[in-house]
Amino acid sequence: MRVFSSKEEVIAAKGERLGTSEWLTVTQEQVNQFADATLDHQWIHIDVERAKQGPFGGPIAHGFLTLSLLPKLNSETYRFEGAKMGINYGLNKVRFPSPVPVGSRVRSTTELADVTEVDGGLQLAIKVTVEIEGAGKPACVAESLSRVIF
Repeated sequence: MRVFSSKEEVIAAKGERLGTSEWLTVTQEQVNQFADATLDHQWIHIDVERAKQGPFGGPIAHGFLTLSLLPKLNSETYRFEGAKMGINYGLNKVRFPSPVPVGSRVRSTTELADVTEVDGGLQLAIKVTVEIEGAGKPACVAESLSRVIF
């Protein structure tokens, strides 16, 4: 876990790999809850029996569910001591190269791609790669933007 204690320390870390999270199992319960929350009840996600006959051999997580795991996964790779707050600011690029089968494990690797000074703090561009255990291609590659106020 990379711990930053000052604005200057974050600026100096531009371009660095920040770390890799622990593995997290994606469950059918999570997929079902995400479907309920987003009203996306496509059968490839929630109809286990039908999904077994589908193109992925079983149900898969929503791509946006994988994306929504970034705050949890990233919290295991870096944090800021002494910051007043941190907020999500947006995304620059997001791709889902490979589906996440329900029951598989994912983890993220983060890199501090860019740092920009903004009023009261910093805007960070974090390159995040979410890998699936044992898979050849990542589940998600994204550039996440956040702001940290010191």
